[in-house]
Amino acid sequence: MPDVFTKAKRSQVMSRIRGRGNKDTELALMAIFRRHRISGWRRNQPVFGKPDFVFPKRRLAVFVDGCFWHSCPKHRTKPANSAAFWRKKLTANKARDRRVTRTLRRLGWRVVRIWEHELERKNEARLAKKLERLQAAE
Repeated sequence: MPDVFTKAKRSQVMSRIRGRGNKDTELALMAIFRRHRISGWRRNQPVFGKPDFVFPKRRLAVFVDGCFWHSCPKHRTKPANSAAFWRKKLTANKARDRRVTRTLRRLGWRVVRIWEHELERKNEARLAKKLERLQAAE
């Protein structure tokens, strides 16, 4: 079915849509924090790159990266439709991730990126141990 809007109008409409984060993955990580008594985290803090979670006292920024949107090497897929668009979009996402990580590290933050698939129950103990080590390190 053809689009009812022109290409310019569709672009304008889509630009007005603002994301609010990936609620499912953030809620899953919050549950892991709580189950393993990892404390000191905050959400929606005014930190460059908008980390999903921040441990302000430890200057630790945690990002939860979706396997599709951030091109997970284990689960990435290549959409068949609009292949050039998606290649450009996902490449730009990865470049932005690298830029944000570099900038935060330059500003004295430690940065942790967690893949969406790492939130699965079978990976929880390993992830919790990694986060506890990072939280304890100065």
